[in-house]
Amino acid sequence: TYWGRLFSKIKYSWLLFLGSHDSFSYWVDEKSPVGPDQATAIKRLARISLVKKIMKKWSVTQNLTFKEQLESGIRYFDLRVSSKPGEVGQEIYFIHGLFGIKVRDGLKEINTFLEQHPKEVIFLDFNHFYAMDNSHHYYLINRIRSAFGSKLCSVECVEYVTLQYMWEKKHQVLIFYHYPLCQEYPFLWPGNKMPAPWANTTNVHKLLQFLETTLEERSRYGTFHVSQAILTPRVKTIARHLIRGLKNTLVHRNLPMILNWVKAQKPGVMGVNIITSDFVELVDFAATVIALNDLLLEEDESAT
Repeated sequence: TYWGRLFSKIKYSWLLFLGSHDSFSYWVDEKSPVGPDQATAIKRLARISLVKKIMKKWSVTQNLTFKEQLESGIRYFDLRVSSKPGEVGQEIYFIHGLFGIKVRDGLKEINTFLEQHPKEVIFLDFNHFYAMDNSHHYYLINRIRSAFGSKLCSVECVEYVTLQYMWEKKHQVLIFYHYPLCQEYPFLWPGNKMPAPWANTTNVHKLLQFLETTLEERSRYGTFHVSQAILTPRVKTIARHLIRGLKNTLVHRNLPMILNWVKAQKPGVMGVNIITSDFVELVDFAATVIALNDLLLEEDESAT
């Protein structure tokens, strides 16, 4: 495409991509045990069935499935995974408080989209692992390899990765794996190549200040960068708004202000690279991101 040709030589660390936070959490299983990512007190409380219903309201951070997110322009996926303690075998599941779908089913869904769109490229960031020993990791890494095969991009200097490079190699997937075993596999990028500083606040003004500060500190070379445009509920937030859930308490009200911050950003060497959000479909993130990437083209044209 014309758009693709124009962007093909720009480094990926300079482009702006849209990501989703806790990307898989569009479905979590109320009937499953509470995940090992939760405190013991929560696990005890969750024996009461109403507690799991409330947990679900705070665990779900996306409405769209992987396929729908991909079709909406999401290209970076934030992934937390876990084994199911007590279950026989090494099956790995997505997790956020409660267990989600099997990882291998999610990978299959993503691969189907890539098969249909051979020029699209995605980032999969496996950044939290729970209840997993090395044998679980080997199982998961083999599932990743069998799902994507030659689509996997081997670790390179970040500066080399452009759309043209990916197309020439017929690569479509960059896997970031925040665990030491990544060193054994050429297709697993180390987690330090995808820093994602976290504001951990319920206050939108503090969040935006944090995003500004961490962007200023962004390494000039050598990594991608995630700006997590998300608000994180505290225990008292959840206690005060139990039934309303994350979307109605924090997201709806603050997303317009977050989007305004995004609109004021610029991609490029010290600019925004990947922006993640909860409930990405609630405002027009995708159109905003594409419009910001156009700024790179304008710069390019004025330089030539």
